[in-house]
Amino acid sequence: MSRASLDKDPHAVASMFDAVARRYDLTNTVLSLGQDRHWRRATRSALRAGPGERVLDLAAGTAVSTAELAKSGAWCVALDFSVGMLKAGGGRLVPKVAGDATRLPFGDGVFDAVAISFGLRNVADQQAALQEMARVTRPGGRLVVCEFSTPTNPLFATVYREYLMQALPRIARAVSSNSEAYVYLAESIRAWPDQQTLARRIAQAGWSGVRWRNLTGGIVALHSAHKPRGSPTV
Repeated sequence: MSRASLDKDPHAVASMFDAVARRYDLTNTVLSLGQDRHWRRATRSALRAGPGERVLDLAAGTAVSTAELAKSGAWCVALDFSVGMLKAGGGRLVPKVAGDATRLPFGDGVFDAVAISFGLRNVADQQAALQEMARVTRPGGRLVVCEFSTPTNPLFATVYREYLMQALPRIARAVSSNSEAYVYLAESIRAWPDQQTLARRIAQAGWSGVRWRNLTGGIVALHSAHKPRGSPTV
């Protein structure tokens, strides 16, 4: 079974996602108890994209998140470094590009908004990725990061951690094409910073007005920001 480690080697991570691509969407829905649909809708709402705008959906996987963003009427492109994931989403009629989040294959300032859902955690150099997102976004453009986070209630947080490390891998064995990958998932969520720490990292990458909103008791957080209007596009 293919499983990445927390050092986030890009080739290992891509291989792992290739291996889970076939049943990825089903597994996510089961593991999240159907909350994944709510999180995608909340991301679209937070991004505030509209007709005539260009949106980059980074770490888009099977492009299920891109299809949701496209409901806004914006032109949305899915980018992921797992070719297997993009192929698994071949039925979703949105543009798809294979690429590296730390070296985006786009010019400066070409997007009105950028979203990344449950993908920043898997990038080896997260600051480089956040800086690249800022580079390809026009001044005044928006960013939304949807990512697992830290539950705000201590008792709930304890129960959640037990679910991650005990129940999640067991459930994954029943529905996933590569259950070992979900051991990595649980470990990477536990190692991920809390809401305030991620907000600081986003600001350090050149984004302004960083704020966040908790979803599902803090299991997921939506971090929003914008690129300063005085920022150069080159």
